[in-house]
Amino acid sequence: MSYVLPPPAPATVPVAGGGEFPVHRIYCVGRNYADHAVEMGFSGREPPFFFMKPADAVLPVAEGQTGQMAYPPLTANLHHEIELVVAIGRGGAGIKAADAAGHIWGYAVGLDMTRRDLQNEMKKQGRPWSIGKGFDQSAPIGPLVPIQRSGELLEGAITLTVNGAVKQKGDLAELIWSVNETIEQLSAAWTLQPGDLIFTGTPSGVGAVVRGDVMEGAIAGLGSLEVAVR
Repeated sequence: MSYVLPPPAPATVPVAGGGEFPVHRIYCVGRNYADHAVEMGFSGREPPFFFMKPADAVLPVAEGQTGQMAYPPLTANLHHEIELVVAIGRGGAGIKAADAAGHIWGYAVGLDMTRRDLQNEMKKQGRPWSIGKGFDQSAPIGPLVPIQRSGELLEGAITLTVNGAVKQKGDLAELIWSVNETIEQLSAAWTLQPGDLIFTGTPSGVGAVVRGDVMEGAIAGLGSLEVAVR
């Protein structure tokens, strides 16, 4: 095939133990912990809703390294959101929750970084809020751990510190919509593909970071992700 422009290098995420995972799409679940839904002005187990980030929004951070995230333009209110990330290894449409684990390649610690002021302004105007969620480096992510190594993650602590102070703390068991239920819902709307990433939601405690701050997210069984804002 003859390209009229050089094709960009594919977005990838490092794999624990070696190798790279090619990213196809990034799906994100909104308000998937009850305490976070409350802090955002909502409550209850509402039907799941989704938004997307570009594949190249990933900021891959290798094991033992500190990611360097540039403070994005147009915002004065950059928020952290720690999340379990699920990587799809076998695609499909209409996947049932009971079968979903068989489609998971692995898991990682991720951050859904948000330009909260821009997101809130778009919400007020009833407009899409991609500008608040889908900017460059808005999806820092640590190494993917294969499910064969981690086992299926149904519970476990999820935490985030900023400069050593705990800001977010929860448990994967507190997800309103479980990982398997989320995969069922997503695959009813899109045909999932190998290489898809799913950011599964964040517990309460989201807040702003500024230049010079260092965020460290951790999930039981997956290790940690450290990112400095510059």
